[in-house]
Amino acid sequence: MSHGHCQHKKEQIRIRKPAPAFTAQAVHNGEIKTVSLEDYKGKYVYLFFYPLDFTFVCPTEIIAFSNAAAKFREAGCELIAASVDSPFTHLAWINTPRKEGGLGGIDFPIISDLTHTISKDYGVYIEEDGHTIRGSFIIGKDGLVKHIQMNDNPVGRNVEEALRLVKGYMFTDVHGEVCPANWNADTNAKTMIPDPKGSKTYFESVNN
Repeated sequence: MSHGHCQHKKEQIRIRKPAPAFTAQAVHNGEIKTVSLEDYKGKYVYLFFYPLDFTFVCPTEIIAFSNAAAKFREAGCELIAASVDSPFTHLAWINTPRKEGGLGGIDFPIISDLTHTISKDYGVYIEEDGHTIRGSFIIGKDGLVKHIQMNDNPVGRNVEEALRLVKGYMFTDVHGEVCPANWNADTNAKTMIPDPKGSKTYFESVNN
């Protein structure tokens, strides 16, 4: 085991700490290109890992995120997907029609983590499987991790909830208020000032 790998093991991704940097081959707009987290500096990023290309739950998730990509972008957040497959496998899957279990064109980059370096940095690689679980990360404009979610592989993610969380973190970053349970930016839901007086105003308004 190399010294680099030992260091790798010690580092653990944490909320409010810098998201692990990466540069990788990716497929975007039908081409293989290099994508780096540094390219997204100053933007929010929703980075999500999925187990493998040409599987079952994975295409449903990636297509659902792609269908919502414009909403994420409109809010100021870029999507990036990642798996341990090669960029050539990604390209073949993207070029496979959706009715045959393919992706059929996707509106964000899908990165290739053939060496498993990125997935290990993000704590989502499962040695015994040889691939990742469904790990999701919201990275703020400042490059710090705001949200970590881990799904075991049988259950896919909820894209609306992912977008709700992104908008919630954006709101708190700008306004300094906090978002109560089930808060949704799209319904102009009430937020709360995080101090005894401000929170009392909120509790009074919702418990009449």
